[in-house]
Amino acid sequence: MFGVTNCKKLRSVCRSSRICTHHKWKLVTMDLCMCVCVCPDCVLCRFADDDPALYGEKVKLKDHNLSVHYFCLLTSNGIYQRGEEDEGVFGFLVEDIKQEVRRSSRLRCVGCKKKGACVGCNITNCRKTVHYPCGRKHKFISQFTGLFPTYCQDHSPSQSLSLGSDSSLPHSCSICLDSIEPVLSYSILKCPSCHASWFHRDCVQRQAHSAGLFFFKCTLCNNKDQFQEEMLRMGIFIPERDASWELEANAYSELLEVYEHCDSLICLCSDGRTFSNKSGWFMVIRCCLCGSRGTHRKCSGLKLDARDWACSDCTRATNKRAFLVTPPRAGQRRNLLSKHSKRASLPVRPESPEEILQSIVPQHHPFSVELEVDGDQALSAGLDLVRRPDFDPTHTLLIRFRDEQYAAQDEDTARTFFLKLLLQQIHNSEVFEGPSGCKNLALDSQALRDDSYFDLGCLLALSLAHGGPPVGFFSPALYQCLFNYPANRPLSLRHMTPDTHLTHQVRQIAEAESLDKLREAMAASWEFLELAGCNQPVRSLREREVLVEDLVSFTMITRMQLPLQRFREGLQTLGVGGQVQLFPSVFYRVFCESAERITAQTLSQVFTISFSEQQDKLERETPVVTFWRHFLLECEVGRSSISLQDILCFVIGADRLPPADLLPPPSISFLHQSTSPQAELKEQEESEGKSWEEALFPQSKPESNSLLLPVTSSYKTFKHSMEHAISLHVHLRHSE
Repeated sequence: MFGVTNCKKLRSVCRSSRICTHHKWKLVTMDLCMCVCVCPDCVLCRFADDDPALYGEKVKLKDHNLSVHYFCLLTSNGIYQRGEEDEGVFGFLVEDIKQEVRRSSRLRCVGCKKKGACVGCNITNCRKTVHYPCGRKHKFISQFTGLFPTYCQDHSPSQSLSLGSDSSLPHSCSICLDSIEPVLSYSILKCPSCHASWFHRDCVQRQAHSAGLFFFKCTLCNNKDQFQEEMLRMGIFIPERDASWELEANAYSELLEVYEHCDSLICLCSDGRTFSNKSGWFMVIRCCLCGSRGTHRKCSGLKLDARDWACSDCTRATNKRAFLVTPPRAGQRRNLLSKHSKRASLPVRPESPEEILQSIVPQHHPFSVELEVDGDQALSAGLDLVRRPDFDPTHTLLIRFRDEQYAAQDEDTARTFFLKLLLQQIHNSEVFEGPSGCKNLALDSQALRDDSYFDLGCLLALSLAHGGPPVGFFSPALYQCLFNYPANRPLSLRHMTPDTHLTHQVRQIAEAESLDKLREAMAASWEFLELAGCNQPVRSLREREVLVEDLVSFTMITRMQLPLQRFREGLQTLGVGGQVQLFPSVFYRVFCESAERITAQTLSQVFTISFSEQQDKLERETPVVTFWRHFLLECEVGRSSISLQDILCFVIGADRLPPADLLPPPSISFLHQSTSPQAELKEQEESEGKSWEEALFPQSKPESNSLLLPVTSSYKTFKHSMEHAISLHVHLRHSE
């Protein structure tokens, strides 16, 4: 838009520099008393601001003498994109823009009180109109989706705090890091996923403008889909393009450059420090640790074939041992809040908890910790272990039972039996309440004084990481309180522990059929209501649902803040809790669902079969594999005297598979009879049912998780030998 403006101020400066310092416009012509200036004002909002992040791209059409902000076009009420993307201004035809200017020229802005307001509130009965920049100043929210509606301050959407969020935690914007008051408002927004990332509206708008649709996400929890949906609702424009740093030409070209410079004190190369031959004395060798320093072989006295070299800075940092970074002491003390260690990164989308637990389980650790267990007191022994000042969760557990009936077990069997007993006793401990298999945390003052919540969480994480059975007894409410899964779903009365005094009081309030009965129930529970901060008088039954929701939240979350926090911190041992927090849906069945029933197919897939290399033995072993699989099917359907759990216990010492994969992997090999004619005759007699004295029996090696199957000529002989050996093992185990 062109305008003729009197420029009586600083006319001499205008005449000499051809720049109007009063209006900041470039001059087209110069006259002694008049200045003709190019006016860059937007034709819709009449503002000259050019900030693409806040107002959108400012497009100037010289042929039509107009300039316009992109956001002004999107949010204007009387204009639509009737053209193609390359027509007019991103599909907005010039004629339509001029028509919108004429329409809005009669509307007055509630902000600056000037005419030309083209943006109106989307609520039908609301008559407030503003210029788009004025709308930002007066807390109007424009949603850049659908029909691009705009809402005034009275009708604009707002955010709400989650039940478990702590408004005292954030103190700075997670984008600009300036101090911030954690109070939700027009200019202060938060992440809907983690509820811990707070930021200024202008900061998150500039981040969206820079990151684009493909990289715009929460700076703290990296949530993308839910975060973008919430930001669109709160009036943040997200451009549908790649990030700005990805669009720059040759933006990462310096990453392709290899450091080739000799940094030795005296360079012996006649061609200079930047010369690097492909081989020989004057080939630049880079520091093997930092890669940001280099030297010629000749200049540092290296051998002609030397490939490894460390610069002086890295050598000093590693105590003059460039290739050995000093590890922390294995036995260093840990306080109660740091009983965990770093683990390798995991796949972005793991398929199972077994995959995650297998990656964090301590393997091949050179140190072990011996734990003596008195009888069935597994929980007491476990608590003594984690309360040791030198406790290290990465050490291998070496279990020693003091009772003679358990002392004969090998190391792996003893550890498996100990972890099973430990899980059973944690399930029945005083820190849990509720029906079996669906436990909530109980509030116990003695457990708080002893910090038992932390210790039991630590033991559960330790059990899972060391191959123990799945937990399986958490209630869905407890899992949600610990890991916010499902996310932001309010708890209800059915989640409370049944048959408790507090649950009975809340149920009486929830089942009140009239206002008088509701008031009677509240009067009977006035102490509980006063403690929960819910003793306000009720005026109608419609307030009952809100009251019940507040009471459930107080009972399950607010009242249990400290136990939940300490239990969650205990689960962080060996990084187990951190991985559960990252993949809560994957671990749900480990904590909340009982162990899956073992099937013949599952058990068959667990074992790896190792055949003999000799051809004659291989021919006799092949039918035994068929016998083995048929035997498993009969055990599953109940046509055998033993069960699949008995077979699993016979091989690995446990009646169910642990969440983590077994180490070493279970294997099957074969036990051959003697090839003498007498042995063959005996085997033939056994197959006919005449004699069982010389029959072979299966053997197990729990320390290596291996099973030796007897090689027989008939299934009847195979089944009899398997049932006889495993039944005897089960009988001896039960008698112990």
